[in-house]
Amino acid sequence: MYIHVYKNIQAHKSTNQHHREMQKKTLSDISLQGKRVLMRVDFNVPLDQDRNITDDKRIVGALPSIRKVIEEGGRLILMSHLGRPKGKVNPEFSLAPAAKRLSELLGMPVTMANDCIGTEVMQEVLALQDGEVMMLENLRFHSEEESNDPDFAKELASMGEIYVNDAFGTAHRAHASTEGITHYVQTAVAGYLIEKELRYLGTALSDAQRPFVAILGGAKISGKIDVLEHLFDKVDTVLVGGAMVFTFFKAQGLSIGNSLVEDNKLELAVSLLEKAKEKGVRLLLPEDVVVAAELSADAAARVEPVTAISDGMIGLDIGPATIETYAKEITGAKTVLWNGPMGVFEIDQFAKGTFSVAQALADATASGATTIIGGGDSAAAIAKAGLSDKVTHVSTGGGASLEFLEGKELPGIAALND
Repeated sequence: MYIHVYKNIQAHKSTNQHHREMQKKTLSDISLQGKRVLMRVDFNVPLDQDRNITDDKRIVGALPSIRKVIEEGGRLILMSHLGRPKGKVNPEFSLAPAAKRLSELLGMPVTMANDCIGTEVMQEVLALQDGEVMMLENLRFHSEEESNDPDFAKELASMGEIYVNDAFGTAHRAHASTEGITHYVQTAVAGYLIEKELRYLGTALSDAQRPFVAILGGAKISGKIDVLEHLFDKVDTVLVGGAMVFTFFKAQGLSIGNSLVEDNKLELAVSLLEKAKEKGVRLLLPEDVVVAAELSADAAARVEPVTAISDGMIGLDIGPATIETYAKEITGAKTVLWNGPMGVFEIDQFAKGTFSVAQALADATASGATTIIGGGDSAAAIAKAGLSDKVTHVSTGGGASLEFLEGKELPGIAALND
């Protein structure tokens, strides 16, 4: 099944680029029986001090692709990175806990290799029978993984007859296991997780039902400029939250107390406001904010209108009037895309804006809207709010979904078979 997402392709380049990414072969297009299937997964899971996995969401996310290979009688070789071992073997970053957890989830043994390349590993790979699974050791124990070394990529490729990429979180990096490897295999396809990401993010960008509302938060405008500019061509309304609002406010001559600001981005903020107007996009900024004299859980917080932020105060969340306005916009939308928190949601008293947005997304979803959370902090926030399963799609890749939303080509996906 090819993924045809684009119905009306606009002429500009980034859409064409996305269009190419959409037309990728997937696991469903190929026969797996008796084949050695080398699958890149994202098992970069958080571990506690005793090396127990504290959140197995990423492993669970890869199960549909893994089960498909097992059920069809493929011989599955999984590869992933974990943490930043900086190109050296470091037992703290071993994937053994992930292999163990996967084995529990599948109810069958998962062999753990002691490296990801080499003769011994190759022998284990060749000994695999139909429907069996093994896990290679952390790819990043070799510096050649991140430098996309051709010899290393070729050695990885030699282990499988079919390559499947199901690691959306690393698709924006051209590493040996995501991009280099595709030069040495004939069949390179997308796994179900990547297929789902492309389906939702791709549809949102090309064929969204209107009204289409984007919510952008986070600390800095600089991290979101490209997303904003790319979305101006697609959305009806942009709701802005997070510390980046203070750069917009200062650019408009408002006093912002001690709030975080990017002084070198004031002109940019003005030009973004003008560009939104030009494109007929409503760009909404908060009417009120929650302020405190310092960022701490027990600081005395109060609500102030954005036109009268007191000296010495730091804005740390959107206020109640803004929450009401934003919630109304969200629940009235047919497509909503959210990337970036509204405030410092890690601290309860500055989390209300973010959690209210999460709730509004859940409400919109219940009324039939398509709601997409673009990875990273927003994914963490919606999980903390306990609403992850109440929205349409939570992206598994922070950086990757951001670059996708910026209209950039993702090398790990571009490299797959059309």
